[in-house]
Amino acid sequence: MSEYIHKSHNVTVLLYHIVCPAKYRRAIFSDAVTKTLVETCKEISERYEIYFLEIGTDKDHVHFLIQSVPKYSPTKIITIIKSITAKQIFISNPEVKKQLWGGELWTDGYFVNTVSKHGSEEKIAKYVKNQGRENEYKQIHKVDEYEQLSLL
Repeated sequence: MSEYIHKSHNVTVLLYHIVCPAKYRRAIFSDAVTKTLVETCKEISERYEIYFLEIGTDKDHVHFLIQSVPKYSPTKIITIIKSITAKQIFISNPEVKKQLWGGELWTDGYFVNTVSKHGSEEKIAKYVKNQGRENEYKQIHKVDEYEQLSLL
């Protein structure tokens, strides 16, 4: 779970729930691709102050529960994650590049939501952790068709 990050002039606990769909909503996240994604995210954590509390893959999109520091905006965090993971997944899993034309892994769009340490962090963590296991989690918020289109 998240911890307070202490710096010389601030203490923060910034949590984000981020959803990144695969390009063309293709079902590319096999076990092998998910393994590459998780390993790459560990490497990102070592290089940047971006900590992955949970990663949940469904066939065509990924949910992240992330903690970071104020020097990174949510957009910067997403840019870092998308660029590094795409490059590594294409290298480690060349079959994915064949499924996607145009050389892009991720859609341009994404969903990001702040998560409260003192509120819904555990609910989001459980939701993200259980992605792809339809009957093992309770849906937190059902997005209607109009909302879903506006997210992408």
